[in-house]
Amino acid sequence: MTAMTTRERFRRIYEHKEADRVPMLGGPWGTTIARWRREGLPEDVDFADYFGLDRVTGIGGDISPRFETRVVEETDDYVIRFDSWGTTSKNWKHASSTPHWLDRTIVDRESWEKAKARMIMGRDRIDWERLKANYQTWRDNGWWIQGGLWFGFDVTHARVVGTEQLLMMMTDDPELVIEIFNTELDCSLQLLQLIWDEGYTFDAISWCDDMGYRNGTFFSLPMYREILKPVQKRAIEWAHEKGILAHLHSCGNINEFVPELLDIGVDALNPLEVKAGMDPAHLKANYGDRLVFHGGINAMLWDDIDRIEAEIRRLLPILKESGGYIFQEDHSIPDSVSLENYRRIVKIARELGSYS
Repeated sequence: MTAMTTRERFRRIYEHKEADRVPMLGGPWGTTIARWRREGLPEDVDFADYFGLDRVTGIGGDISPRFETRVVEETDDYVIRFDSWGTTSKNWKHASSTPHWLDRTIVDRESWEKAKARMIMGRDRIDWERLKANYQTWRDNGWWIQGGLWFGFDVTHARVVGTEQLLMMMTDDPELVIEIFNTELDCSLQLLQLIWDEGYTFDAISWCDDMGYRNGTFFSLPMYREILKPVQKRAIEWAHEKGILAHLHSCGNINEFVPELLDIGVDALNPLEVKAGMDPAHLKANYGDRLVFHGGINAMLWDDIDRIEAEIRRLLPILKESGGYIFQEDHSIPDSVSLENYRRIVKIARELGSYS
């Protein structure tokens, strides 16, 4: 079969049809890229180009309350910042990890109302220069373009109010949480509509909403149905009305929610976190005719080349059947993975992922 562009390949996969090969993506930590640079990855070359991976890019805008950002403290080892959502966080400079959240501005209905009043959407919230400089090149080169949304449980608990506070709100004041989620989505869709109307169309919407952790979901199924599912459904309907697709990233064990996601029309699910109990082969067998699966290759094994090769050889022939699968690790690639071993992983995936 003739080699396809990423966009052609993704379209076939989303149609649950065979392409030239399985699409291949990767998400290394910054420290992993630094290691690969030391081991021979050229400084001026993007790792995806170096390994011949597929190219996906996102476009969107800033929906935050635009609190004035500032550096609170900085040392040789870490930096503490106050961000545009009013959250103070600590990030280590020489290690890749999630931020350490220290303080919040939005903590209740009153502080939310003050922040919401600052969320007035307009053209100044979009990086038009980036679009003007790159959009046509992305299209000419056959990249897959996703419109990024910013709403829901994950970004709100992590970036805005804090996990414990949001879960208490969901119990004590669900109407407030519904308002927050819908406001976030309204703002995101306003900006994507501005971008779309300017002729910068995209192939799918995508958003992160980690609804689970290692042992299950953060909240019950009835709570999901009442508070979050209608908002997600509205985002998906907006996309489908434009003839584009909906791609959801949700870490953790969300097995209980998968039928609900199908009910509202999610087209693709990532990352299928194996260590949390997501079984890619089981998901493929039960939902593979209706849902594209993206990920599911256990990142805990990637620094053991023999074990990860065995896992890829076990899973990829199953997952690629009749299309509907995008190859990637189920979490960021750790810096324990060498450049040479990643090269081997890509080679194996390319060989097993071929449809010819």
